[in-house]
Amino acid sequence: MIIRFIIFFLVILVVEVYFLQAVKTFSQDFSQTKKNTILYTAYGLTLLSFLVAIISLVYPPPNWNNLFRFVAAICLILLICKIFGICFLIIDDIIRLFRWIFSLFQTKSSEAIEAGTKISRLKFMSQIAITFTVIPAVGFLYGMVRGAYKYRVHKVKVPSPNLPDAFNGYKIVQISDIHTGSFLDNSALERAFDIVMQQNADLILFTGDLVNNKAIETLGFEKVYSKLKAPHGVYSVLGNHDYGDYVQWDTPEEKRKNLESLKAVHGNAGWRLLMNEHVELERNGQKIALLGIENWGGSLHFPKYGRMDLAHKNTAEYPFKILMSHDPSHWEKQVQLEYKDIDLTLSGHTHGMQFGIEIPGLIKWSPVKYIYKQWAGLYKQDNQFLYVNRGLGFLGYPGRLGIWPEITVLELQKV
Repeated sequence: MIIRFIIFFLVILVVEVYFLQAVKTFSQDFSQTKKNTILYTAYGLTLLSFLVAIISLVYPPPNWNNLFRFVAAICLILLICKIFGICFLIIDDIIRLFRWIFSLFQTKSSEAIEAGTKISRLKFMSQIAITFTVIPAVGFLYGMVRGAYKYRVHKVKVPSPNLPDAFNGYKIVQISDIHTGSFLDNSALERAFDIVMQQNADLILFTGDLVNNKAIETLGFEKVYSKLKAPHGVYSVLGNHDYGDYVQWDTPEEKRKNLESLKAVHGNAGWRLLMNEHVELERNGQKIALLGIENWGGSLHFPKYGRMDLAHKNTAEYPFKILMSHDPSHWEKQVQLEYKDIDLTLSGHTHGMQFGIEIPGLIKWSPVKYIYKQWAGLYKQDNQFLYVNRGLGFLGYPGRLGIWPEITVLELQKV
């Protein structure tokens, strides 16, 4: 732990020294007042980075409160952007090193010419370094302050010949990946749930990851959860983060109690948590099945707690089946292969990596596409549909840029 911290500390030191040199060169032509403002801001942010690094050694991330996580995230984002920016200075230094070596074999006049161009080149490279640091930093900071709460309603129609006539026009709202522990307070989540309720859905479904790791994250949010109501109920499943697998527990019993506490949160909010089981939904005398399984990960070695055999048992009588399964890789790895009578699968999990570019009809891209084949939106294979929700909350990076938090409204259509 100490060795890793020392390495990280040295990385920060090198990056900050390089970047401060770029700032000094960049600001040399400004008035003294502006120059001082720029330099003092840079020095202040550098000091903050070192303070956060030192505090991280004494209080590891699991002990951080939300405010410190937010500050630490800002420092990390700035560090990453600085690393990207100073790459230009490093390349320039390497070029100048080779030029210096070659200059040893050149005449003095050529050395004088080279010396006369160094200052302008250094200033130019410093400007590039600052530009390629500030622009992405501003973008990611916007994603933290505004993008994380830039809720978007995605309306999708799902046609199927198997749908009973009574369910034609049936409206489902899906939300996913709340990650309650990432919210600084409950007001932002309350605004999101207000939008959910404005959709007047027949059914509300939550497809997993209520917390980051621990049930204690839900304290203070109980009334917010209970705001969700629908004529046919609110149903939920567990996601990979709900099991507490990413926390070091003192005993297995402590981990088990944490999961039981989280299950109770679902129940107390009025949500029916489906654990490898199905329920019947009835409308005007006709019926469909809603299946819900525990997390079943088909990629990146995520655990397979889900039991489709249990959830699917005794569902042959239902002409239309909806499956709630947190991880979208489950659809391709098992559902399409073994359960071809599942008409619609609803998942989340990917968050669209909380970063990407989406322009409807033109482009839809995120780095997560190189990990998950189905990562956001509606997918179809034969007569089976999958919808991957982009998530309502955030994890790791406390923001979103380009891939905004989503509330999905799915309308079932008889064709």
